Amino acid sequence: MVRNRQRRVADFHCDVLSKLQASPDIDFRNDSRLDVTLDRLLAGGVELQVFAVYLSTRREKASFERILGQIESFRNKVAGIGGLQWLRWKEEAAEQINTPTGRGMLSLEGVDGLEGNLFYAQLCFELGVRFIGVTWNYANWAADGVLEQRNGGFTEQGRKLVDWCNGSGMLLDVSHLAPAGFWELAERSIRPFIASHSNAAAVCGHPRNLSDEQIKALIAMDGRIGLTFVPWFVRDGGLAKAGDVLRHIEHICSLGGSGQIMFGSDFDGIDCWVEGLEHPGKYAEFAELLLARYPEDAVNGWLHGNALAFLAKNLPSKEIQP
Repeated sequence: MVRNRQRRVADFHCDVLSKLQASPDIDFRNDSRLDVTLDRLLAGGVELQVFAVYLSTRREKASFERILGQIESFRNKVAGIGGLQWLRWKEEAAEQINTPTGRGMLSLEGVDGLEGNLFYAQLCFELGVRFIGVTWNYANWAADGVLEQRNGGFTEQGRKLVDWCNGSGMLLDVSHLAPAGFWELAERSIRPFIASHSNAAAVCGHPRNLSDEQIKALIAMDGRIGLTFVPWFVRDGGLAKAGDVLRHIEHICSLGGSGQIMFGSDFDGIDCWVEGLEHPGKYAEFAELLLARYPEDAVNGWLHGNALAFLAKNLPSKEIQP
């Protein structure tokens, strides 16, 4: 059987926008200061890339103004001269399944910059953000992050945020959320959620990875887990090769989660890389590595099918907007 070497890929997390905000002269199309560029997306067959709005709250005060600045960078440099179409609605996701096109999506990594104001959350939705990751490792006004030792759940205002997301169609992302918050969200949310860039803790014990119980909960709700290429999330000790990612795939499949696997590289959020997965142009080689060991239908699901099916089912509909 002849296989098409250019596989279709969806990647659910990168941190390009914070670099564009810090260095406005960066050219998204081919700048060497970026892991993710338009040229590399094309080389790797990445037809959908999710771009996170990330504010480094450990170094500077988060503000809504800084969120707006990164959204503007996406509008002008990624969806503008960068040439990617903007995916916001379930109808567009359904179209993407049948008609591959280079597209980008917006997510928010940590709600610190919303300043506890749900009107700001609504503005983000109207400006095209479709995923909210509640925390980035530490506590904020909504919930505790995974590195907070107290392992707290949601605050009262955080619960209001969850309810607003359920009503508006904004999807939720539990990567970085403390375990107590994960389980509270699993009980409170009426919609499935994702972990955009997390791996299996049973394979690599980093606290950012998910326990088997958390993975089973995502499977039960038909959520998604985006396996990430952060070396110290892939292999204990941090010296990882592309083949080490397969151990996470196999473990999640052993739990019944083949249909929930996707990828969330975290490119441009790291300063060292998995050998063989240094940038999105490497996805083509990674696809061949997967195809050498697993059925083609399963590989296509992991690379793009599971992600697009989730979006086509769970994104808000353009037809019912006011």
